Amino acid sequence: MTPQPKAPVIGLVGPCKSGKTVLKRGLTEYGYQVKHIAQEHSYVKDMWLKIAQPDILIFLEVSYEETLNRSSLNWSRNEYTQQIGRLSHARQHADLVINTSDLTPSEVLESVLQFLAGLY
Repeated sequence: MTPQPKAPVIGLVGPCKSGKTVLKRGLTEYGYQVKHIAQEHSYVKDMWLKIAQPDILIFLEVSYEETLNRSSLNWSRNEYTQQIGRLSHARQHADLVINTSDLTPSEVLESVLQFLAGLY
């Protein structure tokens, strides 16, 4: 009996309202193992690596203005900038970076699925 290859663990990071939860839901429906990493709330620069140990790291970017459009999130540009700073280590090590500001959730999912198809 030949063992089946282990499915890759996909880690998702990005600032609040970048689309991590929606993307996780979509990827899970396609059978991927996904970990939403709340790195934006941690001052531990490599927390994404320590807690998730993902095989693939996806970073979702979003503009400050779009975070305000996506919800009733009441935060300042300074708080947004702090999150971006906390995420810098993860962004530097990301396998894929997608700016979700002008994309629909379906477009983000399709971009990620195309990227993953190219890996395997």
